[in-house]
Amino acid sequence: MWMTPKRSKMEIDESRAFRAEWTQRYLVVEPPEGEGALCLVCRRLIAATGEPDVKQHYEAEHGYYERYVAEDERAALVERLRRGDLPEAAPLTPEQRIARAGLGLARLLALKGCGWGEGDFVHRCLAVMLRDVLPDHVGIMDGIDLSPETTRQRVLDIHQNLRSQLFNRAKDFKAYSLALDDQAFVAYENYLLVFVRGVGHDLEVQEELLTIINLTHHFSVGALMAAILEALQTAGLSLQRMVGLTTTHTLRMIGENSGLVSYMREKAVSPNCWNVIHYSGFLHLELLSSYDVDVNQIINAVSEWIVLIKTRGVRRPEFQALLTESESEHGERVNGRCLNNWLRKGKTLKLIFSLRKEIETFLVSIGATTVHFTDKEWLCDFGFLVDIMDHLREISELLRANKVFAAAAFDHICAFEVKLNLLQRQVEEKNLTHFAALSQVVDELKENLQEDEKILDLERYRGVICRLQKEFERHFKDLKFIKKDLELFANPFSFKPEYAPISVRVELTKLQANANLWEEYRTKDLGQFYAGLPAESYPIIKGVACKVASLFDSSKICEKAFSYLTRNQHTLSQPLTDEHLHALFRIATTEIEPRWDDLVRGRNESNP
Repeated sequence: MWMTPKRSKMEIDESRAFRAEWTQRYLVVEPPEGEGALCLVCRRLIAATGEPDVKQHYEAEHGYYERYVAEDERAALVERLRRGDLPEAAPLTPEQRIARAGLGLARLLALKGCGWGEGDFVHRCLAVMLRDVLPDHVGIMDGIDLSPETTRQRVLDIHQNLRSQLFNRAKDFKAYSLALDDQAFVAYENYLLVFVRGVGHDLEVQEELLTIINLTHHFSVGALMAAILEALQTAGLSLQRMVGLTTTHTLRMIGENSGLVSYMREKAVSPNCWNVIHYSGFLHLELLSSYDVDVNQIINAVSEWIVLIKTRGVRRPEFQALLTESESEHGERVNGRCLNNWLRKGKTLKLIFSLRKEIETFLVSIGATTVHFTDKEWLCDFGFLVDIMDHLREISELLRANKVFAAAAFDHICAFEVKLNLLQRQVEEKNLTHFAALSQVVDELKENLQEDEKILDLERYRGVICRLQKEFERHFKDLKFIKKDLELFANPFSFKPEYAPISVRVELTKLQANANLWEEYRTKDLGQFYAGLPAESYPIIKGVACKVASLFDSSKICEKAFSYLTRNQHTLSQPLTDEHLHALFRIATTEIEPRWDDLVRGRNESNP
């Protein structure tokens, strides 16, 4: 269910409590002693009590029982399991257990971005370990095939299993939104990643990769549109259920007359009078804004320093923290564009700024140019960029918090716009309170310059902040159009009915007069409250809840894909088919657990 910010300790306890409906849904009961959930099938105690943990155990271990669909069949199954009468699937044969182990290893290799050929190395490592620790079992390894061809096929099989599970869930989505990311790839070809966020009947939110589109083969907006429509049709998603679009800020996406967004909005004609909501600031927010605030090409100069440090300064102790962070982000070697994107993160740039004196000393020692360190305007621009990017980092981290609803994300955006107004006023007043790095540079320059010499031009920085304000207003303006819907969703009991749309006033008044619902709202988290709200009594309010819940509230899944790419860019830049690339990114970003028994028994659900 929804993972919303909690309002009280009472609410935390509620979210962790065992829920009676899990018994039929996931075949678990509340244990007689202690906390958790006891599985009726394998009699294992699931320590965590959150629904995602219980659901993951059921889907991974006991997907076989999904064949009991009807309510009376499900109830009879529970009774049989309580008595210990286990309608088991046939136990796995030794060959099937070996196949399951091979599938698990193939998945781990995919998650780590390893090449297909590295399975053989893993096989040898396991054989050495077994020979020394369990010599009687070393023969087991003879049956596990981790050859490149087999590993490649197993990754595709896992991908198909996950894909079919997503499509089965997508058929029940009441509303959904798409996120289109065409800035993630720095590999040998560019791709468009298409993510879907859907809301089912019980208001459970699902965020998954829908498809990957090769932009080399779908260069025109029309071809891209056709590929997206085909993916939606394959998943059983109609355009009439689409509520929102989150995109990057490229011309391909948001061009006024020829961008993909305008085409999508024309196609997605909603019968419920909601135009498709579009906002383009969530994805790669720091990249969007840093191009506007990097007034002196600071990033290009700094990236040259990093290249020199990684090639000629790796043994210097003062750079070890920087090198460690670089390697954890994208390995020992790094693509130039990927390096620039990494440097545009506020935390990274701040670390480099703190090492500027050490970097200058290093550049002098290797005979590299240090002209920037004598340019007072460049140094001031460097300090200003560090400060602004640090402020952007804070809002970016807030927008990465997953499943907190678009209403909470909108509040963060509005708060940051207020902060930008404050920063602009402080610049006009020559107040550098919230510009720590710039203030530090100014203080250092004052020690070496004449008293009457001008150090910095704050008017330039005021203009930069103004541009940033306009960018935020442009990229998030659609969310302001549905501000009332977001407020109504987040605070239904404090929202004044006279300010609500006419169609919802009667329901809202009835809701606010219901003491039992108020108690549920107060003690449960927001997702649980709306999931339990009777649809027959509050159809309009429940419809609004579904739409708002389906809007992307964070960039977490896109960041997960981008992080996977940057860590494994050299593996992913090798020749791979689009299908294999799709498989790797699905495995890396999914929250769905593969149904292992179905995979080893060859019972993968049919795909459209």
